[in-house]
Amino acid sequence: MQSAAPAPAAIRFASFEVDLRAGEVRKNGSLVKVQELPFRALVLLLEHPGQLVTREELRQRLWPADVFVDFEHGINSAINRLRDCLGDSADNPRFVQTIGRRGYRWIAPITRIREAVLTEGPSPPANLPGKAIETYAIDAHKFAATRKVALLAGIGLLILLGAGAFLRWRESRNADDQIHSIAVLPVQNLSGDPEQEYLSDGITDELITDLAKLTSLRVISRASVMHLKHTQKSLPEIARELNVDAIVEGTVQSSSGRLHVSAQLIQARPEKHLWAQSYDRSLGDAVTLQEELAREIVLAIHVRLTPPEKAQLAPRSRKVSPDAYQLYLKGRYFWNKRTREGFLRAIAYFQQAIAKEPDYAAAYAGLADSYLLLGGYRVAPQSETIPKARAAIQQALELDNSLADAHATLGMIAMNYDWNWAEAERQYREAIALNPNYATAHHWYAEYLALMGRFDEGLAEIQVAEGLDPLSVIISCDHGVILFLGRQYDSAIVQFRKTLEMDPDFVDARSTLLLAELQKGTFSPQNVAELERLQAADDSLQVSADLVYAYAFAGRRAEAQKLLQELRPVAKRRHVESTVMVTGYLGLGDNEQALDWLEKEYPEHSTGLTSLKVHPLYDPLRSDPRFLELMRRVGLAQ
Repeated sequence: MQSAAPAPAAIRFASFEVDLRAGEVRKNGSLVKVQELPFRALVLLLEHPGQLVTREELRQRLWPADVFVDFEHGINSAINRLRDCLGDSADNPRFVQTIGRRGYRWIAPITRIREAVLTEGPSPPANLPGKAIETYAIDAHKFAATRKVALLAGIGLLILLGAGAFLRWRESRNADDQIHSIAVLPVQNLSGDPEQEYLSDGITDELITDLAKLTSLRVISRASVMHLKHTQKSLPEIARELNVDAIVEGTVQSSSGRLHVSAQLIQARPEKHLWAQSYDRSLGDAVTLQEELAREIVLAIHVRLTPPEKAQLAPRSRKVSPDAYQLYLKGRYFWNKRTREGFLRAIAYFQQAIAKEPDYAAAYAGLADSYLLLGGYRVAPQSETIPKARAAIQQALELDNSLADAHATLGMIAMNYDWNWAEAERQYREAIALNPNYATAHHWYAEYLALMGRFDEGLAEIQVAEGLDPLSVIISCDHGVILFLGRQYDSAIVQFRKTLEMDPDFVDARSTLLLAELQKGTFSPQNVAELERLQAADDSLQVSADLVYAYAFAGRRAEAQKLLQELRPVAKRRHVESTVMVTGYLGLGDNEQALDWLEKEYPEHSTGLTSLKVHPLYDPLRSDPRFLELMRRVGLAQ
């Protein structure tokens, strides 16, 4: 009996060769990286050259029957990635032709390559149709007896080897495939309405928040993933950049009071789909849907949960009204813009959410964060904003004491306004215990440790924050600030330059880099020129004060004095922290005026006073009794 013709081992087209056994694509002998789903789509198309492959056939090939995904979006994505790998075009295709709304057709000539196989019976005719290159072994009967003996003799050995291989595979799978870190990419808004961005961003935020509560899982923070909102990078590239084992991506569409969400979990190395699901719910179920998503992902990655973590991921007994939840999401959306207008709009939305749900703890926490950053970003005096932030955060914690971000906010208030250093550390530690993946808590705690002069601990903590938020410009910059405060000027300069590679226009990194170079003594005219450029491009009065310092350092005292005098009337017209003037007078060596302005900072509860213990600019004042008394009043000296 003659066996059927063997399946091809490889297929060639143009300058490409597809190795079907190895699952590889090569172009002119060089490996082309093709992800799993695009490769499956390629194989299906090559199996039916010149024929229509329907979208339903693609769906069946790309996803198992028990998996539910937004396959319309998934198929489009797979075909687009395949075309990218092949250098093909949808408008002028060489390989893959789109058949509108029906499917796709492979249109390029192909050559099938078959490997040698054993057959039973006579060899097939030499004249095989088509361009296939096929080699058949002959006289297969000679091998039949040998094959039977080998088969019987090898069964026992195969069983033993197979059992051992299975155990090794299971152990290696448990070690290599286990998910220890994850990134939730920004959920895509498919509505086509930019006004719905708050919903997609909100679902992203809430999913990150829920997953971040797990101590055994490192979850990349919101700030880093939002940098990738419109990226064209592949999933393996994103995984390498964020240093994660798996990625969650999803879509959302809202219409007529309904919410359609699709999500999938993809392991990065090796790339494979672990889980996918689609949901169609009423808009009022948004909160429970997000919670369900988190639980499904946890089940898919086989994370072992502690009893407290199980409780945190359990469905909430109290439900938030859909209207209040949407107002809360809009508040967080505008809060994340980090602008004066954004903070003010966020406050309005959080207040509306609280009006609808007076016991909505998360909305109180958002309101507190908005007031906190109004002062922290020097939009308004802290003496006005902090009391409002404190009242809101205390209300939030009365309603829900498990909010990690609320404890971190209390820590920031204790550090920057109350100068209650022990309380600040306690709150930061509590926030980290509640949510070990909360990058902001690690970031602010690192700042606290540096202000206390505990630089080694501060550097270790800021590195944890960077691991959770690797694309955060402010965390990268504050890593440099900690090095600067610790007088590690060479390392600080290197770190600031890394920050500027991320964002060349980040003013804080640029100005503090120049101060580090001045403190190191590597002054050059370029330092002054760079600060002049920054001052012209940015209205930050702190940059102007840094320029006064640099002018004085360069011996250009007349220009320093002129610029400092120009700052004085500005300080009367708008809110200006006294720290700005202190920097200028220290540059001119006028210690008395600098101390006078430092005294003015005390009733303002200025953030500039938090660094009295460690900032290099204050070194000329350290032996002055007035300075020592001020440090004592701020709680930084006995």
